[in-house]
Amino acid sequence: MGTAALRYAKGQTRFISTKELEGLDDVSLVSQYIAGESRAFDVLFHRYRTRLLNFINRTIGDRERSEDLVQEAFIRVHRHIARFDRAKKFSTWVYTIAGNLAKNELRNRGRNPIVLFQAMGTDHDDEERPLEFEDPESRPDDLFEQRQLREMIDGAVAQLPAHHQKVFVMRELEGRSYEEIAALTDCNLGTVKSRLNRARSAFAEVIEPAVR
Repeated sequence: MGTAALRYAKGQTRFISTKELEGLDDVSLVSQYIAGESRAFDVLFHRYRTRLLNFINRTIGDRERSEDLVQEAFIRVHRHIARFDRAKKFSTWVYTIAGNLAKNELRNRGRNPIVLFQAMGTDHDDEERPLEFEDPESRPDDLFEQRQLREMIDGAVAQLPAHHQKVFVMRELEGRSYEEIAALTDCNLGTVKSRLNRARSAFAEVIEPAVR
């Protein structure tokens, strides 16, 4: 039986166009996908991608990282879709998955001291703001702590391998986009993201004992 078939309770089938798929509700699309219609998942992805991207971005304040988390959300949807309770709303399920990923992202960031100075929840999708270590309105004690933190961060960054250090500084401290980093380092986006993830992990391991 072909994948481009609409399955009926009596076992009859007929070809279903992409336009017809797009007109189905979420639960029907889930049923179609489980029945073997691979295009149904694509329809769900395109139906929710932008909504989830905006939702996650409002939570974590990093559009490019939000795009990664949207991809991860749909990987989890794909992995567990057979267990989805079709008596419930698909939108609630997928937003719950996305929300949990966003919360995990913030929790992981909370262990990383550089994010204490990141401005969250920007309304400008393309705004890139580098790390700010000092607030001119801070009290002297606060400024002293911020300078101490800056020294710890500089020391931790200095321990990273050169190619990881470069992308880490560009992204986390200078606020450059992935595309800009790729152009400046003559690497593709996948390599940039991979190096950045490794750099973040290595940075966390180095600095965690100093900020406990």
